[in-house]
Amino acid sequence: MDEARARDVVTAAGLAGGGAAEPVLLALGENAVFAVGGLVVKVGREAALLERAERELAVAHWFAASGIPAVRAAEPKPRLVGGHPLTLWHRLPDAVRPADPEDLAMLLRAVHALPEPPFALPGRDLLGGVERWLRLAGDAIDPADAAYLRSRRDGYADEVAALSPHLPPGPVHGDALPRNVHVGPDGPALVDLETVSADLREHDLVVMALAHDRYGMPAGGYEAFAGAYGWDVRDWEGCAVLRGARETASCAWVAQHAPGNPGALAEFRRRVASLRDGDPRTQWRSF
Repeated sequence: MDEARARDVVTAAGLAGGGAAEPVLLALGENAVFAVGGLVVKVGREAALLERAERELAVAHWFAASGIPAVRAAEPKPRLVGGHPLTLWHRLPDAVRPADPEDLAMLLRAVHALPEPPFALPGRDLLGGVERWLRLAGDAIDPADAAYLRSRRDGYADEVAALSPHLPPGPVHGDALPRNVHVGPDGPALVDLETVSADLREHDLVVMALAHDRYGMPAGGYEAFAGAYGWDVRDWEGCAVLRGARETASCAWVAQHAPGNPGALAEFRRRVASLRDGDPRTQWRSF
């Protein structure tokens, strides 16, 4: 799904066109995200993601009832428009500053203190998207690279399932990065709730360890995060397994953007090469 297709979906939903202001693209990743007046519209890539969209809205209502600062849904159910799940959200006020690692840590502490919700949350299927992302990449990527990632996925799936946690399992955000925190006039709030799950709390903490190792987060930023949360996941013997699984998923995630995007293809090849070489420090570019 490219930007043009996503705009067509927004128009077909009656949220653009007819003299209305042009939707402003905010992000084009797993979803296309547009600002439309006082709303934010998220368009999913395919109909198979409808159930995930339904769960994200349920999580938003649960967070609101639980007092967790987070983005709030503008409609209770997703729409399916032209084969694409579409959800509506209240637009947050303009940010007053960028989110920092401590903001994320304090929000995670609040989420990790929650009991199970009144509806079923899945486990954090970290590797579940690999096949879909590789399928969306199609012929744009080398079949040998796709086969390599499938093999890594299968190996790590067994290792992740066998992990013994240090923290009590429970609700997790699932993609815990400062980019998924918005700091408005009322303070930090979580956004992008589609990966909220019930699983090892360590899933949320390994994300930031990988941000330090692969994406250039300064050591001071990571130390501030671990200090604000109250524990450093790198002290856990299972950290390397979760890190390897997330690297595998992150590599495959970029692949879906490779068709028609030379920058994504180059980054995909860079990531695969570093995994093949067993180099844990080659810097990856955020995408």
